[in-house]
Amino acid sequence: QVQLVESGGGLVQAGGSLRLSCAASGSIFRVHAMGWYRQAPGKQRELVAEITSVVANYADSVKGRFTISRDNAKNTVYLQMSSLKSEDTAVYYCNADITHYDGRRSRDYWGQGTQVTISS
Repeated sequence: QVQLVESGGGLVQAGGSLRLSCAASGSIFRVHAMGWYRQAPGKQRELVAEITSVVANYADSVKGRFTISRDNAKNTVYLQMSSLKSEDTAVYYCNADITHYDGRRSRDYWGQGTQVTISS
C-alpha cells in the first residue's frame, strides 16, 4: 500500500558530493518522521539522519557534511551528502513513519536501497 522509491546513489570520488531522494506514495494520510539509514558490508544498519516537521537529527559521523530535507507536498525526503569519505560507502535506505487513512500508523516502511560507493 505504501512504496518508498529511492534514487541518486552512485560512484563518486572522496571529497565529492551526492544527493539522494526518496519519494513515498500510496495510501498515505500523513508522513511523520522520514529518515536515511545505511548498511556497510559486515556491519549493522545505522541511522544516518532523520527529519520530522520540527527537527533534524544526524549521526555524529555525518554532522556538518550531510543535510537532510523534505518536501511535504511531495512526501519526499532528500539527503545532500558532501565531503564524502570512503567510510560513507554503504547501501542507503529510506525509512518513513506513516499514518494511513484508516488510522493505522507504522514505522516499518523502507525503500529498496541505493548503493553509494566512495573511491579514494
